[in-house]
Amino acid sequence: MELAISFIGNKPKYAQIYENIKHAILSKKLLAHEQLPSKRMLATTLHVSVHTIKEAYEQLLAEGYIYSKERSGYYIAQLEFEWLQPLQTEKSAPLLTTEQSVTYDFSNGHVDKDAFPFSIFYKLMKQHFTINSLSTSPWQGETALRQELAKYVGRSRGIHCEASQVFIYSGTQSQLQALCHYFGPQTHVGLEEPGFKRVRATLQQCGLPIYPIAVDNLGVTIPQKTIHMLYTTPAHQFPLGMVMSAERRAALLHWANLNEAFIIEDDYDGEFRYKGLPIPSLANMDQLQRVIYFGTFSKTLLPSLRISYMILPKSLIASFSSFYQEQKSVVSKVDQLVLADILGQGLFDKHLAKMRTIYRKKQQTLLAAIANHFSNEFKVIGEHAGLHIIVKLPKRLSEQDALHLAHTVGVNVYPCSTSFQSPAEHAMIIIGYGGLSLEQIEEGISLLASVWHAS
Repeated sequence: MELAISFIGNKPKYAQIYENIKHAILSKKLLAHEQLPSKRMLATTLHVSVHTIKEAYEQLLAEGYIYSKERSGYYIAQLEFEWLQPLQTEKSAPLLTTEQSVTYDFSNGHVDKDAFPFSIFYKLMKQHFTINSLSTSPWQGETALRQELAKYVGRSRGIHCEASQVFIYSGTQSQLQALCHYFGPQTHVGLEEPGFKRVRATLQQCGLPIYPIAVDNLGVTIPQKTIHMLYTTPAHQFPLGMVMSAERRAALLHWANLNEAFIIEDDYDGEFRYKGLPIPSLANMDQLQRVIYFGTFSKTLLPSLRISYMILPKSLIASFSSFYQEQKSVVSKVDQLVLADILGQGLFDKHLAKMRTIYRKKQQTLLAAIANHFSNEFKVIGEHAGLHIIVKLPKRLSEQDALHLAHTVGVNVYPCSTSFQSPAEHAMIIIGYGGLSLEQIEEGISLLASVWHAS
């Protein structure tokens, strides 16, 4: 038997011999029970060592493509099934690329990257990037970080909890998935209408029944349907931006106690409030009896850091921990240790104070630019907190036309309609300002006005 084997590239020769013989077997060029050349003969033919041929044959033998007979040699195995698949001739769809024509991106998910404490983070990263930090964290998260988070929410949000109640995740969606699997598919969930589209998608993917719960100018309304869990954003409703009143918060907690339901309080940007005193969280008001508290560092530090946390009522800790006892942490150990230091050394509080000043100036610039460039037919709502506002469009301008016109002048703004499960009554646009400079905000709004007023 002659084997046509050629060596191409830098791949080890034994691997190329193995692949050539395997392909010949699968393509029926070598038939069952045919004898392969001896190791010495093939080594001489291919000008390689006998050891190289031995490695190739042993790999084929281990995978069942050949078999050996004592004192006889190696033979092609009888394959029961056809394993060689036809080559795909259809071309894959080209990868979508982001157009480079956008100069001003008013995304509500962007933050001021230039203000991130790179030097501090880098210094702490070097300290913790040691051989001792190469193992994975406990699945609940690093104890040091959980302890610091318990202290942080106590002083910043008035939530009294223990480290055992704090669980570290890689984002709102991952911790929401964990809750969905824990409570099970029979759990009926209420979701603000309008509300976070990614939360709705996560609930749908987990197979939980979803019920839209309307919001009014006081926040989410009291559910009238029988639900087991309600997801809400009381500090700064997404996307409409109202701050839930104390009366509505009390009514929601009364509803939860009466119905033995749980409330997921997502405090996604609760640190940024620009008018009046901080509003007490739901978790503060009921001290984590019926409230599950969500926090994140995506707005305060960086979205790409991918660290969030969930605080559970004590009544759920034992069963939740038992349910997930075989899990592993989904967040880098080094990042957790660095963040624990940033919190513990008071660096986060200083950074947060700086970011409040920066974002307050950006919001003031945005609102002033809208007042200067837009007529009264454009209405601003949701400006009391957070990193985005909503602009209600006049009836003559549809959401789709507004987005298209904005793009023609290099401006990206975002639809509000994707947050609704039912058609929205008014056309509205989401305008974020965290990732743009003061000059970019002014210029971008000026360009928006030039095309929206001309339509």
